[in-house]
Amino acid sequence: MKQKITILGAGESGTGAAILAKKKGYEVFVSDMGEIHEKHLVQLKKHEINFESGLHTYDKITDSDVVVKSPGIPEKSPLIQELKEKGTPVIDELEFAFQYTDAKIIAITGTNGKTTTTMLLHHILQTAGWNVGVAGNIGKSLALQVAEKDYDNYVVEVSSFQLDGIDKFKPDTALILNITPDHLDRYENNILKYVYSKFRITKNQTSEDTLIVYNDGSYIDSEIEKLAIQPEMKKFSIKKAPFNHAWVEQEGIVFEEGKTLYSDSIAIKGPHNKLNAMAAVLAARSMGLDWAVIEKGLKTFRNAAHRLEYVDTVKEVKFYNDSKATNVESTKFALQSFEEKINWIAGGVDKGNEYEDVMSLVNEKVKTLVCLGVNNEKLKEAFHEFLIKILETKDMNEAVKMAFKNAEPNDVVLLSPACASFDLFDNYEDRGEKFKKAVANLKEQEK
Repeated sequence: MKQKITILGAGESGTGAAILAKKKGYEVFVSDMGEIHEKHLVQLKKHEINFESGLHTYDKITDSDVVVKSPGIPEKSPLIQELKEKGTPVIDELEFAFQYTDAKIIAITGTNGKTTTTMLLHHILQTAGWNVGVAGNIGKSLALQVAEKDYDNYVVEVSSFQLDGIDKFKPDTALILNITPDHLDRYENNILKYVYSKFRITKNQTSEDTLIVYNDGSYIDSEIEKLAIQPEMKKFSIKKAPFNHAWVEQEGIVFEEGKTLYSDSIAIKGPHNKLNAMAAVLAARSMGLDWAVIEKGLKTFRNAAHRLEYVDTVKEVKFYNDSKATNVESTKFALQSFEEKINWIAGGVDKGNEYEDVMSLVNEKVKTLVCLGVNNEKLKEAFHEFLIKILETKDMNEAVKMAFKNAEPNDVVLLSPACASFDLFDNYEDRGEKFKKAVANLKEQEK
């Protein structure tokens, strides 16, 4: 008799889990309280998977032998509590997929930098000729790839929500990039519960595995002291310190084994990306890659769209698209990433921004601020026209032209809004794409 499995949530992870479960012979039912996206409806129908949307049929769900829940459903949900009281195993898609693959798993978590580090490490491994997939919070779910692909290795971006639902999941190499307060509403406003969630990534690792961990955060340091860490541990940091395996110096990244990677050999910009690169390189070295292939990967890597993405150069002025910077902290990283003078395009829907954290950077580096939004008053009031030139517009093409007109050769034009996009654009992707199109139009006009 087939085992009954219910998948709660028909997003990327849920649909992937359903397809894998069907392939493995389960009787599959998918239940989603919301509306199922057309893409996932097509996949469910193609694989002849039973589903419901807009409701949860409790009797059918609680009759399951196992339930795979979406990471977004909290443990305290009444339905989840009822299932657990009944003794029904409730797991995450990551846990479910793991039991059906013999591939090596490299899992990456942290508050910031997960996507860039995941993509960079995946690129380095591909450059080395490895048969490797990328999964988790980016691209296709791990479950879908286990169902449809035959990779020997997976680089997986893992959130704390996903880690909350693991039991036996064990990465061969685990990376904890950083931990700063985030999602605390999920963790009873207790930072230590959030930290513990992140450290679940290493709970099943053995002495044959590797843990790569950021060594500058007090939250991480305190947790390491409490836990009996089994895997070989490699630490990285901004500063050289005892037990660190990599750190930043003025010329670039220095590794304990005597290697320096100079800044101009690393395609991604900014001090935060040096940390991401350090983590990826330590992982690559722990997997046996030589320096030549690692350096090739670092030079040829291109970051995800809309994250400090180099767009083009027009008459010696470089254009960068950082549309995903929807808060001041992200924009701070972007401003720190350039030695050149910056002509900055910012603005949109303010999310309670306080600009004090970037004031000195703006005064030091920014020549022109082009405010792009329906209401630019708060942004204009935050900075001082006697220090930088402030312009405003509601049109992306006009914003790009304004920034370019005020730029000189070797300057940078940077779109890093520090705000949400919904006043003028569908989302940050739409904003970034329109920026890139405006740069292309400008280049054509300047020929």
